[in-house]
Amino acid sequence: MTNSQSNRGPGFLYNLYQKRLRRGLSSESLPHHVAMIIDGNRRWAKQLGYETAAHGHRAGAAKMREFLEWCDDLGVKVVTLYLLSSDNLSSRSTDELYDLIEIIADLAEELSHYRDWRVKRVGATTGLPEPLIAALDAAEARTAQKKGLHINLAVGYGGRTEIVHAMRSIVEKHHLTGGNLESLAELLTPDLIGEHLYTSGQPDPDLVIRTSGEQRLSDFMLWQSAHSEFYFVEALGPDLREVDFLRALRDFSRRQRRYGG
Repeated sequence: MTNSQSNRGPGFLYNLYQKRLRRGLSSESLPHHVAMIIDGNRRWAKQLGYETAAHGHRAGAAKMREFLEWCDDLGVKVVTLYLLSSDNLSSRSTDELYDLIEIIADLAEELSHYRDWRVKRVGATTGLPEPLIAALDAAEARTAQKKGLHINLAVGYGGRTEIVHAMRSIVEKHHLTGGNLESLAELLTPDLIGEHLYTSGQPDPDLVIRTSGEQRLSDFMLWQSAHSEFYFVEALGPDLREVDFLRALRDFSRRQRRYGG
């Protein structure tokens, strides 16, 4: 066997297939906004025999940095990462939550110094420790003037809570201007509610991806995903490959989107 033939192993075929997938995508067919539910980190750590879930969460965070590079290189404009739900704050053990909070703070710090990326926190601060809030706010302030990939870090996030907060904000503003209940009812529209969500001013996600094979939203972007396309990947979060992402984009490009149909 010649050297050139020996180099054409599984890695060569994988790279060839990856390039083929990438060539098959056009800029017109790509989603503008991709939302990612990173799931399976704990199962990944357990399967590999690690004593704590922190190993899985660190591997998942590293994979999300890689995932953002894939998106940026292809021209995706907005990415939302679901990192910590409001439900997680009460359902996870204290030790796991402590580790996860530290990992998220480190990720926000890292992303804020990388490329021309702009970082924004989306979610409520209720139940979040002050050091994490400070780290997320610092990353947002540090990147506020950047023009590259817009990254939403959904931390302490809950879709139903977001809608409640939006409605409260609308009611409070209306009350302060002296409005009554009847005039408020006339004002309420989907666009007005959208303007008071955490993602105000951003396009809704075109594509929502979830890893680990689970097929549920888990209270993620309930309002914004009304017309989104969904794609579920069997791979656990840390095992996600660029090929998996490219397949998701290929599948998205082939779908005929029906808004409300």
